[in-house]
Amino acid sequence: MTRSILALSAALLLVGPVSRPAPSPAKAPAGRGTVESLSAGADVRLTGAGATFPAPIYKQWFNRYAAQTGVQINYQAIGSGGGIRQLTEHTVDFGASDAPMSDEEMSKVPEGVLHFPTVIGAVAVTYNLPGTDASLRFTPDVLADIFLGKITKWNDPRIAGINAGVKLPSTDILVAHRSDGSGTTFIFTDYLSRVSRSWKNGPGNGKDVQWPVGLGGKGNEGVAGIVKQTPGAIGYVELAYAKQNHLPVGQLKNRAGNYVKPSLEGATAAAAGVAQSLPATTDFRIAIVNAPGADAYPISSFTWLLVYKTMPDGAKAKELTRFITWALKDGEKMVESLDYAPLPPNMVALEMKQLQKVEYPGKM
Repeated sequence: MTRSILALSAALLLVGPVSRPAPSPAKAPAGRGTVESLSAGADVRLTGAGATFPAPIYKQWFNRYAAQTGVQINYQAIGSGGGIRQLTEHTVDFGASDAPMSDEEMSKVPEGVLHFPTVIGAVAVTYNLPGTDASLRFTPDVLADIFLGKITKWNDPRIAGINAGVKLPSTDILVAHRSDGSGTTFIFTDYLSRVSRSWKNGPGNGKDVQWPVGLGGKGNEGVAGIVKQTPGAIGYVELAYAKQNHLPVGQLKNRAGNYVKPSLEGATAAAAGVAQSLPATTDFRIAIVNAPGADAYPISSFTWLLVYKTMPDGAKAKELTRFITWALKDGEKMVESLDYAPLPPNMVALEMKQLQKVEYPGKM
């Protein structure tokens, strides 16, 4: 779903092997029944690369897992596109992406690829409107037309009509968007494409699109910087970044007709509404933007681990599937502390079934 702005430092962008030694079996943390303490594969090292958005929770997971099992996992947070590229080039054991692989991308990996959602993120609409303390409301069509450049003033009747009682200035609207390819852009433009025919037939959706108007900034911090420095600006950033930097966020009208602020609960509700209708055979390349549900936040998305369906190294395959099992059961308990939304239980159950599809030599 790049799973930021957590204002990632360079140190966070590279999650390397932890340096502390693995604990002895006698001192291994109790109460973690999904993996063995110091498993037989403790000498196995796994490598992965991809999305920056989930890097903080992945770092915490990998460190905790190493402390419990001795298994070292090296993860390079180089972006969703980089993760897909390295998986395709077979330079990593797993990839990670905030956008699911396309059929074309999947066709380049003869072993096959399975997608495993790990956490849920949401994209918030943030703005700079001095003198306006209210959380502004946006309908899907109004938001799309703002980013298309069709609505150019904050006191436009269409904005004013859904924000009764809010004094809106005649300030020009400046759109801020990502200048770099990103999973955040994919999620945001996927939403706009689903709610606006004009957007779908125009810029469309993708990690990088031709923006009709506005200024580009690199990363969530670049977009937020433009918004903060420019009265009248509007942009989109990851919810975690908005929360941690105390940015104002708008309310979006969801499919149920309710105006909802971006929240962890709203993101999980979006996933739960979609998961209810999923077959057990799904490959999880699914979107949860504009999901059904009274409380669902409409610009929500998974971030995925990308795993070869057939792995040639049996030892690595066993340890990777053990780690994913641990992450889905124990790791999910940690995600909210870092401003990610956890997976709904019905999604976890479906993923546990999919994990059985991973093939490798010596599999029983």
